[in-house]
Amino acid sequence: MHQLTQKLKSGQMQITEVPLPNLQQGMLLVRNLYSVISAGTESGTVKAARKGYLGKALEKPQQVRQVLDTLKAQGPLQTYRAVMKKLDAWSPLGYSCVGEVVDVAHDVNEFKVGDLVGCGGATASHAEVVVVPKNLCVEILQGSRFKVQGSKDINEHLKMAAYNTLGAIAMQGVRQADLRLGETCAVIGLGLLGQLTATLLTASGVKVVGIDIDRNAVDFSIQHGFHNVFNHGNAGIENKINELTYGIGCDAAIITAASESLDPINFAGAISRKRGTIVIVGAVPTGFDRDPHFYKKELTVRMSCSYGPGRYDSEYEEKGHDYPVGHVRWTEKRNMQAFQDLLVSGKMDISHLTTHVFKLEDAPKAYDMILQKSEPYVGILIEYDRNKELNQFKVQGSRFKVQGSVNSTHRPSPVSIGFIGAGSYAQSHLLPNIPKSSDISLKGVMTSSPISSRSAMDRFGFQFCTSCEDDIFSSDEINTVFIAARHNSHADYVIKALKAGKHVFVEKPLCITEDELYAIVEEVRKFGSSEVKQNPILPSSHLRTSAPPVLMVGFNRRFSPLTGIIREKLGAGTMSMIYRVNAGFIPNDSWSQDREIGGGRILGEVCHFVDYLTYCNGSLPKSVYAVAIDDAYHNHDTLTVSLKYENGSIGSIEYFANGSKSLAKEYIEIYKQGTVAVLNDFRELTIYEKGKPFKKKLLSQDKGQKMEVNVFLDAVQKGYTMPIPISEIFSTTEVTFKILESLRTRQVVAL
Repeated sequence: MHQLTQKLKSGQMQITEVPLPNLQQGMLLVRNLYSVISAGTESGTVKAARKGYLGKALEKPQQVRQVLDTLKAQGPLQTYRAVMKKLDAWSPLGYSCVGEVVDVAHDVNEFKVGDLVGCGGATASHAEVVVVPKNLCVEILQGSRFKVQGSKDINEHLKMAAYNTLGAIAMQGVRQADLRLGETCAVIGLGLLGQLTATLLTASGVKVVGIDIDRNAVDFSIQHGFHNVFNHGNAGIENKINELTYGIGCDAAIITAASESLDPINFAGAISRKRGTIVIVGAVPTGFDRDPHFYKKELTVRMSCSYGPGRYDSEYEEKGHDYPVGHVRWTEKRNMQAFQDLLVSGKMDISHLTTHVFKLEDAPKAYDMILQKSEPYVGILIEYDRNKELNQFKVQGSRFKVQGSVNSTHRPSPVSIGFIGAGSYAQSHLLPNIPKSSDISLKGVMTSSPISSRSAMDRFGFQFCTSCEDDIFSSDEINTVFIAARHNSHADYVIKALKAGKHVFVEKPLCITEDELYAIVEEVRKFGSSEVKQNPILPSSHLRTSAPPVLMVGFNRRFSPLTGIIREKLGAGTMSMIYRVNAGFIPNDSWSQDREIGGGRILGEVCHFVDYLTYCNGSLPKSVYAVAIDDAYHNHDTLTVSLKYENGSIGSIEYFANGSKSLAKEYIEIYKQGTVAVLNDFRELTIYEKGKPFKKKLLSQDKGQKMEVNVFLDAVQKGYTMPIPISEIFSTTEVTFKILESLRTRQVVAL
């Protein structure tokens, strides 16, 4: 299928061929009929992308600070990779559309194929087909079984319904103003959002006063029925508004303008009545002048959060959990539905707002018009080819698969890779470290979104991109699978890959439940044992005389060059170990903190440090005890873990989320028979023994990602067994579950 995309590096826009989105739990597959270009939000994104590097930096100072922090911690190479990952990727545009449902997930009951729906959110983009969560989708023309190819009247209604998201944003602003019948509200900023806001207020019986600095916006408003509209530059405007409100002032002011100036909010204060309400919907600064208006009038300033309650809440938007109507009357979905009901009933007619309609293939011209201001505009729609049959979206025999430019007719490679998940970590630490060799080929890549799959294919040279896992697991051409998707998918993908007889590299964690661990163990057991011979490259690896698949988890720190020196000088054996991690704070609403998706930080990150200590002393843990600081969300991400090992070693992991970013993240001390190794953030190593200490310092941090990828591919290609013994992989995973058990029971837990 085709999607409008933009490259952040250059601002280049194009219609890109991407895989059809894959239907997931709680979602609908919707074929777009119209989508709305939000001239304010989207033009800002496009304008920023077309600036040079300095201009981009000035636009995003917070991201610049993040880049500098990465440079300091990880060095120039990883910083460059992280920045280029964002700049080189194709990015989607759009967040409001109307279309026809072509498929629904098994757990979605309120929609069916053929329904006409209005959609919102980041996935409601400018694409021929979109996949949308059920709570960001509402049915239009309820109870009417209209065909899309129907009358002109229905087509005009579809155009209005496409403003679904913007209508909900305007409605939430109106709700925040909390107005009563007969009261007066000023709408400051009469662009598309301001026009929708004024129309909603009028439909609810509120007297509207419109203000804008643009003469065209004022004239457009007057032309379409708004009488009390003023150009902000005209003299005496405050007196005129005072007269209109009988000397009272406006009961509320809704700011829908976008500006870097304080003038909109200060002007709102000037025209508001005593104890009035100012609602901020547009992107304006909020540092208003305290005097003479805000203090003396005791004004209330409210922010309006996008579409309404539920926005930015993954439980609501991604998982589909609704708020009880008795507690939250107007959610973002119910705002969308109310907007559509007003259109259906005829109480709102916004057909005049659509000033331009572009075909999808001509959509880049719309953004040129916006940025160049070559002609007046208000509402801009993208129209999609409704005569195109759904099966015409298929490419190379699969509607989910898009072929790349790489020639796939060359001889089969010993290592043929399918890659699942290609986020920031994968594109910074895994994909760049896969050697370019005739013995290794990048076959297919699958990610959570069609456009990210296409971006990864183009950037790294995969032969195809897809949104369907069967294209990876069922392919006879793929013998090796990398898994770097969200944590809750790891176990399922690992098992499917093993069942298909493929080698597996999975980013940590291996899984996020004990049942998943047991299922993986059982799958590995099916391959039985094999005779082994020593591999001289890695003392812990052997040559397989039979060939079960290699299974490896991304415990990269054991492959750091400085770790290799520690093992060389200290060897395995009984030792005392301390691993301090200045982990830093992660918000509770991060997906990694979600127990169902990320598993939490103990499963998702502490596993790294358990594996490292296991590797250093050369034996498996036999007991674990953990204590944590209580926090409001019970995330247990500031804790101490004590480990006892089979060879008598002891280890302590101090994992702290309450520290300062100015301190290096990781610090390790290892004590053994009069020798002490001190490793600071995988950049500096000091070994204290008799005589002068041994010191080694790297130019930049090296946590072993390049080596881990190479030894895994070496094992696949040359027949070596797991670079990390399978017993250690399973033990480390089990330990993380026992840490949680110890926290719960406050007991030492045996393994």
